[in-house]
Amino acid sequence: MVKKLGYAADCVASGEEAVEFVKHRPVDLLILDMIMERGIDGLETYKRVLAITCDQKAIITSGFSETQQVKDAKALGASACIHKPYTLDELAANIQDALHGGARTPIQPAS
Repeated sequence: MVKKLGYAADCVASGEEAVEFVKHRPVDLLILDMIMERGIDGLETYKRVLAITCDQKAIITSGFSETQQVKDAKALGASACIHKPYTLDELAANIQDALHGGARTPIQPAS
């Protein structure tokens, strides 16, 4: 979905891999699932990334209502929690908010 919106995107399989990735390659925005199948969760991943890059922008995704973990991630600086299932338009709006502080820039979907 991120690529369809015209952004470059990389994907890793776990929170630990995300932390290692960010150590070697800065990213503009993290999109983190709050609950991951293995390893550390989205909140712990974000905490570890913030220890590397203190101003890292992030969006949290979750299939559940806003838990304490989501509130904690927002308190650390995550701009939003998008609840699954979400639409391409919802994702686009939240990416724009996270990257540009609410300023809307039209996005042309990739062909």
